[in-house]
Amino acid sequence: MAGNAGVGDEESQFNRRVQPFPSAPRTEIWENEDAKMSNPSSLTPTLGLEELLSPKVWRASIAELLGTAILVFAIDTIVISSYETDTKTPNLVMSLVIAIFITILLLATFPISGGHINPAVTFSAALIGLVSMSRAIVYILAQCMGGVLGALALKVVVGSSIEHAYSLGGCTLNVIAPGPNGPISVGIETSPALWLEIICTFVFLFASIWIAFDERQARNRGPVTVSSIIGIVVGLMVFISTTVTTKKGYAGVGMNPARCLGPAIVRGGHLWNGHWVFWVGPAISCVAFYLYIMLIPRQHIKD
Repeated sequence: MAGNAGVGDEESQFNRRVQPFPSAPRTEIWENEDAKMSNPSSLTPTLGLEELLSPKVWRASIAELLGTAILVFAIDTIVISSYETDTKTPNLVMSLVIAIFITILLLATFPISGGHINPAVTFSAALIGLVSMSRAIVYILAQCMGGVLGALALKVVVGSSIEHAYSLGGCTLNVIAPGPNGPISVGIETSPALWLEIICTFVFLFASIWIAFDERQARNRGPVTVSSIIGIVVGLMVFISTTVTTKKGYAGVGMNPARCLGPAIVRGGHLWNGHWVFWVGPAISCVAFYLYIMLIPRQHIKD
């Protein structure tokens, strides 16, 4: 989720070190798109099959795996702790802490892998042409494995009562709660949950990730500012989604399929109810974001 750094000796060294995308600069993306239309062989660099044998890609995937594992462990812990804390606004506390943590985690991971730690970010980068499809597949597999490892680590350290009460901090549309005439299901329907996932993920990509993808903006603002913006936007989307519905049982938007997958595999049960929403929603947002990028006049992208 990180972009490129700016100008100068120190920043130039930083830029060479952290360049997350091995493909062409942003000003060449549009030329590459035209070339694909007339030259079928151009699919070869798009697929990037040679990267499957690249040690650099696999080393970067380890950073994605560990980064996502830490992300899942920390965010799920934040979710549980926020609701366990005696406060009237747990969703506000949760959103603020998540924003800070995301910023720190991005700064720690993007020098190695680009700091995607989210299949939605990787998929968007692949659609736009900033990473090859092969690298994207490796990253997404690593992110999903990291999500499972993070959930397993959390399961080890929390008690069974906490795990049961908070669904291991996972992504839920509804939960089973005691009712006047027995257990009842409380939460949100799949249709509004899907729309929230689509809208919030698109806003996440539009308002923050594009800054990291756009070389000019990333260079002008620097890594700390870009990471902070991404963290703030994620926190805002979490706060909005948990506030606008006011539905108990709904954990808010995921915007990160790997984060939702880990607890679902480890905890199971009702976490699989509507789990597809946390994949389909971000996927639709990524395609919509790609179409938006392709519609931007090229002179606004070029330096």
